[in-house]
Amino acid sequence: MKRREFLTTSAIGLGAAWLGSKALPTFAATGGKFKATDIVTLGKTSIKTSRLAMGTGSHGTGGTSAQGRLGLAKCADLLWAGYDQGVTFIDTADAYGTHPHVREALKRIPRDKVTILTKSWNRDPAGMRADLERYRKELNTDYIDIFLMHCLTDDDWTTKHRATMDVISEAKQKGIIRAHGVSCHSIGALRAAAKSPWVEVDLARLNPIGGEKGYMDADSETVKSVLQEMRAAGKGIIGMKILAQGDMGTRQSEALESALASGVLDAFTIGCESREQQSDIIQRIAAVAA
Repeated sequence: MKRREFLTTSAIGLGAAWLGSKALPTFAATGGKFKATDIVTLGKTSIKTSRLAMGTGSHGTGGTSAQGRLGLAKCADLLWAGYDQGVTFIDTADAYGTHPHVREALKRIPRDKVTILTKSWNRDPAGMRADLERYRKELNTDYIDIFLMHCLTDDDWTTKHRATMDVISEAKQKGIIRAHGVSCHSIGALRAAAKSPWVEVDLARLNPIGGEKGYMDADSETVKSVLQEMRAAGKGIIGMKILAQGDMGTRQSEALESALASGVLDAFTIGCESREQQSDIIQRIAAVAA
């Protein structure tokens, strides 16, 4: 496939203007060598994976998503294409209905060469235990690298769902999962995650738009301040909603530069719906970093 260059001088200028002088030194300190395929370590976990994760949950809810609607073969082909380019991180969830698609992809991807992140909405201990068993069967894997409680919104979730968290901790002790954590959909839940020793990995919404318009927990600076607290505590932080659920589709380079310059993300997930989109994102990450 021929490389298509979408980045323009004006787009770079727009991104730099938005980021401001405080964020740019962090970005510059890397020497401009960010790549989608960089191997990063998620916080204090021993999990090493690519900086970019292949999302399978765009507009995903109720057991379906844009990637799932591509069909089993096309979605698996997209995951194969990403892996062939060096992207070794797959982001899935029960709510997306894409466990079978990931399973299909694993027929051609060595299990020990890829990181799988999945999530459960279950808040009931028995239900969570059943989910852990079912997910491994659906994915056809003995273990799950990262297992998250999905879409937490309660400020007091760390006490409210302690019994369910204990089930997940037990699964880690047994080697069923390698690391556990949460994805949050409120600033209160995010702040609770930052203070919880139980959270090893956090999936956080971050983009330049911020607030409700950016599908975020709060404005960008507030979210980044909480993520800085998480980072100081050694938690692995993965960004999501980097393109504001597609609303930054015409400002992709700005959004990617923002994520790279934030200084708070180990990795981030983006859902693509074609090989062309996937290659474009990979190329853009290298282009904005250079």
